[in-house]
Amino acid sequence: MSIHRSAVLTVLALGLGLGACASLTPGRYRRAEPPQRCADQTVAVYFESESAEIGRESQAVISAAARASKPCRVLGIEVVGLADSTGAAGANLELSRRRAASVTSALAAAGLPTRDLKITAGGQAGATTVDGKSAPLRRRADVVMHLRPR
Repeated sequence: MSIHRSAVLTVLALGLGLGACASLTPGRYRRAEPPQRCADQTVAVYFESESAEIGRESQAVISAAARASKPCRVLGIEVVGLADSTGAAGANLELSRRRAASVTSALAAAGLPTRDLKITAGGQAGATTVDGKSAPLRRRADVVMHLRPR
């Protein structure tokens, strides 16, 4: 998953506002805490080609999303499984369903509520660019968390 590692970490840092850095205070260093963001968040969970298995980096993204949502009220979660255009359309639709199911299980295991969960699968729809090239970053599931302040 090293190909996707920087993309996953970028989504993690930017999408969840977790890019805290050290700031200098008189006489000591302290860690600047990120602001709490209880607004809709989208997190991308990436997969290897033809896989629905949650890798280490993807599990870290899911865990961070769960932690970031703790101070918030979770109104609902949407999980959309996606696939690239490699292979048959029917197989890609099933793969995107399995990806959405894997992410849903990982979200529940991380403590996020699943009562208002919406799961969809996009298969390979939209997986090619206008000029016909495959979009490999579609090997993912998008998680949209609807969060509000408590």
